[in-house]
Amino acid sequence: MENLKIYNLFDLKNSIANSFLASYDYPWEVLPNIKDFILKFAEKLDRNKFSLIGENVWAAKTAKISKNTFISGPAIIDECSEIRFGAFIRGGVIIGKNAIVGNSTELKNCVLFDKSQAPHFNYVGDSILGYQAHIGAGVILSNLKSDKKNIVIKYQDLKIETGLYKFGAILADNVEVGCNSVLNPGTIICKNSNIYPLTMVRGVVGENKILKNSGVLVDKI
Repeated sequence: MENLKIYNLFDLKNSIANSFLASYDYPWEVLPNIKDFILKFAEKLDRNKFSLIGENVWAAKTAKISKNTFISGPAIIDECSEIRFGAFIRGGVIIGKNAIVGNSTELKNCVLFDKSQAPHFNYVGDSILGYQAHIGAGVILSNLKSDKKNIVIKYQDLKIETGLYKFGAILADNVEVGCNSVLNPGTIICKNSNIYPLTMVRGVVGENKILKNSGVLVDKI
């Protein structure tokens, strides 16, 4: 399970929540505690750089936020990020520097590292997007099983009990997910891997891989 530890998936210097993330071994352990972290961490934010723009919603003064958005706290929106027309942010959200949240994208209980992008018609719930991770138009990070049971991660010969009934996906640094793909609950995609468009993804995709929509997994050249 070493490959699934936080320090192997992310370069933590690329998140305002680095100290929070570093206090856990595995990324799914972070998810139940995001809201509490935001409320405590907000007290330390530089008021010369951040403004309170709603109830428990702190945004950097350099962030670009469309007037036609819905943002519920607690939330932190870091410097030079862009929240576009029609974004729906439901709370428990940390958005990193130079990140993009786009048209009709819904975020809930998640961490977006610096320069990550969810730019078009996306759902990101109970998930983490690493540095420069990008999900194409229509990508859905499903966070709830149809039988409502707790989510189990299948990795090699292991079945890892997360204790969570809501858990979307973990996208490590520099992951690219093609348009209209669906990531099933508990999916983990390791660093520098690509997912073809129109792909149904389940389980763990290793580092430096390409997952084709036929289900074939190959090494990146």
